[in-house]
Amino acid sequence: MGLPSESFYVCFMNEILFEFGGRPVTVLETAIAGGLLLLTLIVWLVLKTMREIRLRAETDTASAERIHELESHLSQLLKSQGEMTGRMQTMAEVFGSRQSDMMRAVNERLDGMGHKLGLSMADTSKQTQEGLRHVHERLAVIDRAQRTITDLSGQVGQLQAILSSKQTRGAFGQGRMEAIIQDQMAPSTYSFQATLSNNSRPDCLIHMPNGAPSLAVDAKFPLEAFNLLRKAESDDQLKYAQAQFRRDFSKHIQDIGEKYLLPGETQDTAFLFVPSESVFAELNESFEDLVQKAHRARVVIVSPSLLMLSIQVIQSVLRDAKMREQAHLIQAEVGHLIADVSRLNDRVGKLQSHFAQANKDIDQILISTDKISKRSRKIEDLELGEPEGKGQDVSASEPQLALTPKS
Repeated sequence: MGLPSESFYVCFMNEILFEFGGRPVTVLETAIAGGLLLLTLIVWLVLKTMREIRLRAETDTASAERIHELESHLSQLLKSQGEMTGRMQTMAEVFGSRQSDMMRAVNERLDGMGHKLGLSMADTSKQTQEGLRHVHERLAVIDRAQRTITDLSGQVGQLQAILSSKQTRGAFGQGRMEAIIQDQMAPSTYSFQATLSNNSRPDCLIHMPNGAPSLAVDAKFPLEAFNLLRKAESDDQLKYAQAQFRRDFSKHIQDIGEKYLLPGETQDTAFLFVPSESVFAELNESFEDLVQKAHRARVVIVSPSLLMLSIQVIQSVLRDAKMREQAHLIQAEVGHLIADVSRLNDRVGKLQSHFAQANKDIDQILISTDKISKRSRKIEDLELGEPEGKGQDVSASEPQLALTPKS
């Protein structure tokens, strides 16, 4: 094992043992006081011994030499005591300076640790506040989602209440079908609740162009047995619900074929509108035989999206028929347009001849101006000469001008 380090001794010497009069007393101070007390006790014992020896020396002269030796030993002991006291004071000063340096280093480290701890606590507080802000935002989103779910549950309850009654369910399907048709078609191209020759009233009749029979649309899909399918909890209930749904659906397909498929009055195909995409998907997935049976009976099952697509196709057919009806008007307008283009071509030719004549006139004008310019330059080249008979009376003869060219 190695010797303890200097810092260990310093820490051990600066350890507080007790307090005296409100002042802490360290191990170093206690050791110094103990050493001084021990030296004082030794000196006292030595002095006491010397007194005894002196007393004996008065009676015994033989011990004088011993007393002299003891005095020399005592002086050496006092000298050693002084040296020890000086060394202990030096050690106390060294330990004091070391203690102050250590306290200063400890304070600096504590300050540095306090600064780092403050920064760390500030960062932690900032991160905590940021996390709490995110938590509050998430809680707000969850609160909104919960309110939305509550609203949706209320709406689902209302929808369930609507679909629980056959009359309200029929009104719901009729309303969706009417909304889709009204948004896509002109009012003159359809009729709601129109009466046929057999006194039946389909939910909608779509009028086809060119006097073609109308297309019947039915919106009373049998949902009673279908709801039983969803509510079935056992195999027996499921089989009963499936059988009930097949009977109701087959009966409804038969009623549509008998009431709405009238030769010469309606198309040989009718639409059965299902007001829900999920019901339409379940019907095609689990009851393919019923779908095939409807196709054989010339009844097409349509969902809201398929009804919108079918209406767009019918609109294209109506636009094409209308364009064919107006074809003669289009041809007449095209003839008028051709005549207008011919007249425009003639007028452009006349305008071009006018421009050619104007260009010719401009060329002639330029020739005349060129001649005028040349004559003006000739006039500028001439000089005015003096009249003949110079010195005669001007009043006696008429003035004459002589034009002489410039030298």
